[in-house]
Amino acid sequence: MAIANVQTRAAAVAHPSSSNKAALTVVTTLFFMWGFVTVLNDVLVPHLKSIFDLNYARVMLIQFAFFSAYFLFSIPSAKVIDWIGYKKTMVVGLFTMGLGALLFIPAATVPSYPLFLGALMVLAAGITALQVAANPYVAVLGPSETASSRLNLAQAFNSLGTTIAPYLGGLLILNATRQSMVTVRQMSADALQAYRVHEAASVKLPYLIIGLALIVLGVAIAMFKLPAMPEAERHGASDSTQSLWKYRHLVLATIGIFVYVGAEVSIGSFLINYFSQPNIGNVPEVVAAGYVSYYWGGAMVGRFIGSAILQRVRTDVVLGIAALVACTLVVSSMLSFGHIAMWAIILVGFFNSVMFPSIFTLGIAKLGPLTGDGSGLLVMAIVGGAVIPLVQGAIADRIGIHHAFILPAICYIYIEYFAFRGSRPVVPA
Repeated sequence: MAIANVQTRAAAVAHPSSSNKAALTVVTTLFFMWGFVTVLNDVLVPHLKSIFDLNYARVMLIQFAFFSAYFLFSIPSAKVIDWIGYKKTMVVGLFTMGLGALLFIPAATVPSYPLFLGALMVLAAGITALQVAANPYVAVLGPSETASSRLNLAQAFNSLGTTIAPYLGGLLILNATRQSMVTVRQMSADALQAYRVHEAASVKLPYLIIGLALIVLGVAIAMFKLPAMPEAERHGASDSTQSLWKYRHLVLATIGIFVYVGAEVSIGSFLINYFSQPNIGNVPEVVAAGYVSYYWGGAMVGRFIGSAILQRVRTDVVLGIAALVACTLVVSSMLSFGHIAMWAIILVGFFNSVMFPSIFTLGIAKLGPLTGDGSGLLVMAIVGGAVIPLVQGAIADRIGIHHAFILPAICYIYIEYFAFRGSRPVVPA
């Protein structure tokens, strides 16, 4: 895989850390930006659901369109790195994100749900380019033995973006005076169109600001002198990726990344609607959006604490315990009501924090020269964030949002299995 070969070479390159602190600081802003923009989807879900009178399955096309980009654009993005290098790929990614954000303005003017989905796809294509370029780039900005700590630091700022976005997005986008769906369904065609135009207009200013900020950031990075990484910009012609499937722990880890990202995104996507339920939080959507920040903020705090714990406790043990507790919390929320149900599901975010890096590390263990190719396979599994929320939406339409969380619970059971049994590396003969 192209992306995998980039990562393999990136991990092998070392540059003096003293000359790269400024570059690390600049690139870390990208992690913050794509975290911020990604989690705004959790605000868009209830907003567009109300505007276009969508059921849960159809509104989850928001996450499907967004996370499908990881599957569709990861390999092309790696080829772009091969053509123009890391720095220019980051700039292209930022400009593409900026274009996607600005496309929200015509989508809201019409307004059109398919146009919103198209804008999200463009936005996500830019984020994919950033992910493909920034992750391996951070890995080579210093000694290889400290690459993990640099990536954890960058991911912590990603979590900072996911913590702030729901609160600000709720204030700017969600309208506390929105009409009930009963009233909306009784409107004439002209009145309904006018209502949708008025409601959709709330996304224009936030995404205009985001789009312009992304373009300005792209110009700033284009002008900044980032260290070149020519050794990590050429892909080999290796045809060894077929043998990856012989590594059972890697295959199981790929499924683990798929279900983990799917569970995390599914929960975040439903929280505003969940907290608005009369028997759960009984709060307006704009207030519920503030609670979503606690979910993602827990992941940020958990990453700092988890990084310290992982220095003393085996990765599989930490992952297994985190998955067991997360599953217990989800089930507890399903079986309870009110604030107990709310805080049980919010606390899941804290235990999500260690899962991605733990599954990733266990999945590439003992792959030897195939480590980079295995990494590429795991990155593509992020497409779980597109599929599982869509399935949970279909379940919610049939049995209700409260009990639809059974799907993330099953995901965590699988992660627990992977941690305690499936993560044991078996090197094929």
